[in-house]
Amino acid sequence: MIISGGGTGIGFATADCFDRDGDTTVLVGRRAAVVERAADRLDHAVALPADLTDPADVARVATVVAERWGTVDVLVNAAGGNGSLEPGPEPGPGSEEPLAAAAHAWTVNFRINTLSAVLLTEALRDRLASPGGRVLFLSSIAAYRGSGSGAYAASKAALHPYAYDLAGALGPRGITVNLVAPGYIEDTEFFGGGMPPERRATLVGQTLNGRPGTPGDVAQTLHWLASHAAGHVTAQSVQVNGGAERGR
Repeated sequence: MIISGGGTGIGFATADCFDRDGDTTVLVGRRAAVVERAADRLDHAVALPADLTDPADVARVATVVAERWGTVDVLVNAAGGNGSLEPGPEPGPGSEEPLAAAAHAWTVNFRINTLSAVLLTEALRDRLASPGGRVLFLSSIAAYRGSGSGAYAASKAALHPYAYDLAGALGPRGITVNLVAPGYIEDTEFFGGGMPPERRATLVGQTLNGRPGTPGDVAQTLHWLASHAAGHVTAQSVQVNGGAERGR
């Protein structure tokens, strides 16, 4: 199985779930040291560093997968993150500065959250096990409730119609395609250096069970969607956010 963004957070927790089953997991990510360190912590993992926003790098990943493993049983697109953490344009004089900032935010978020998933999926779609293959995307509660600036939320929401179209195209081959939409998840790199206690309390207070999510909560859901038990579940978005998506 292939897990993008498998070096940290939800991606690593998902790899750990499959690793415990004895499955070979290929961890793909742009930071070589991170994915290699993650693979060393698992028993059946292989690191495959790559920039999934670069078509040439993604083509290389597809070639390696074809030569070493041939068939992909499960593809988990977990790479991505908070585009606001990416360095932006240098501030400068002139009325174009707000537009430059907006262009950066929207371009970065779509590049790391949407394009990375689409390129890897398109590169591997012909290698998916038929029947029984699984394609999974990591969406977000933001796709339903917004993200403040709109850019991150839109980049996650864009995965939904793509996943639905893909489910229709791959369904005749016995392949399912689904999304998982987490809410506030602790122990990830999404918030960079941390979160103010007041903001954390607000997010936890929006849940119906009074706790933040963990990477394991999402990983176990992805693990189930990849199983034979979920063979008749496709073109769905599963909420993993303690009910926060409903609002409170």
